[in-house]
Amino acid sequence: MRDNGISGRIALVTGASGGIGAAVVAALLEEGATVVATDTGTPMLEELAKRQNNPRLIIAQLNVTDDAAVAACVTRIENETGPIDILVSVAGALSTTSVADTDLAAWQRVFAVNSTGVFLVSKAVSAHMQPRRRGAIVVVGSNAAGIPRHNMAAYAASKAAATMFTRCLGLELAPFGIRCNIVAPGSTLTPMQEAMWTDDNGPARVIAGSPETFRTGIPLGRIASPEDIADAVVFMASSRARHITMTDLYVDGGATLRG
Repeated sequence: MRDNGISGRIALVTGASGGIGAAVVAALLEEGATVVATDTGTPMLEELAKRQNNPRLIIAQLNVTDDAAVAACVTRIENETGPIDILVSVAGALSTTSVADTDLAAWQRVFAVNSTGVFLVSKAVSAHMQPRRRGAIVVVGSNAAGIPRHNMAAYAASKAAATMFTRCLGLELAPFGIRCNIVAPGSTLTPMQEAMWTDDNGPARVIAGSPETFRTGIPLGRIASPEDIADAVVFMASSRARHITMTDLYVDGGATLRG
């Protein structure tokens, strides 16, 4: 059987306690990785550990917007667990207000998590990867980074920033054999998605689209599961994607009508 490049490796996952993050953790564990799952909430991380019940899962509280905390967490993993070969940045913050109704604090909060957090964690981890000349970094972005959305300017702009940062990082790290890619989900069945629905017709409206707000529907006729996104992340982190870097992979059922 071909080596997947994941079994026996150490993976760090941010935003790991629920939704896509939890699905990524489960998928990496299934592929044989040791996973350090981080998030801001300890109770949710403890619940994740209980659900997985896997000795290769380590949980740690982490605020990705805190530079010192990120550096300390990465150093601790390297010293106590081993070399980080896979980084998956999932931690994210949503904003669904119009530009007129978005104040500076809300704008900065979304960028702090979605953009600055990706920068801080990627920089800290890649500094350890470079001397080893190996590693895979996968950032979970959004299809909103590539298409305008009503009432999502802060979110879309922050994800676009994280996307281009990751591609630039991939260019800098390519000589070291380190790959950097983005997986861009569309609408996915997560608590973040469900929080935007006002009634039981929310899923149907997402699939159908909204002409009045210039939003296409989902050609495949279904909303993604977190596992759909996790499968794409695991592929990008695996040796099966060993010649793929600086790529922005859309996993949205065709919703943005682009690749």
